[in-house]
Amino acid sequence: MNIKGVIFDSDGTLVDSERIAAGLLWEMLGQRDIHLPREEVLQRFRGVQFAVFIASLAQQYPWLDAEPFMQAFRSQSLTLFARGMQPMPGALAFVSTLRLPKCVASNGPRNKIETCLGSAGLLEHFAERIVSAYEVNAWKPAPGLILEAARVLQLSPHECLLVDDSHAGVEAGLAAGSWVAGFGEEDFSAYAQEPRFHCVPTYEDLSRLLERAAR
Repeated sequence: MNIKGVIFDSDGTLVDSERIAAGLLWEMLGQRDIHLPREEVLQRFRGVQFAVFIASLAQQYPWLDAEPFMQAFRSQSLTLFARGMQPMPGALAFVSTLRLPKCVASNGPRNKIETCLGSAGLLEHFAERIVSAYEVNAWKPAPGLILEAARVLQLSPHECLLVDDSHAGVEAGLAAGSWVAGFGEEDFSAYAQEPRFHCVPTYEDLSRLLERAAR
């Protein structure tokens, strides 16, 4: 490993926003007579382009008016995120002491990314190094978002480590040619044989991975 920069996902990796968002989605869907288990909403929503997720729901439940629903969700979720967002355990300490160049690459729109990072006290650590899929027209699991993040860091993808909590993110990073750290409690066993993949359940594990890479 020759890691010269770190690319972070935002939701579920830096900020604890996914369960808040999934809870709101679950409530809003229930109001529209779409009753799914809360955990299923989270799993289907996690790491996927939001419009694709809603399109699949609209196909399954034809009475769901996709565009107004997406607009209502984005408005209500931003209000929730702005009220208070916790960083993921260990994220703030890790990011504030990381000496390698770093950036954020997220499937979300920039206003959401900045609202979440700002509310969690993380925004100042990334300055202008935020890459939104909506601005580069490339969503995970396609590699384009990660390739652009590497360009922002002025590094080649194989010099970057992507930290992401979703399968879509892991697939994007591997397709881009970067090293990938699967973060959190997700089952990443499908990538166990990938030589560029490492599982890091916590930020302590991520610190140890980078220490090994520096030797």
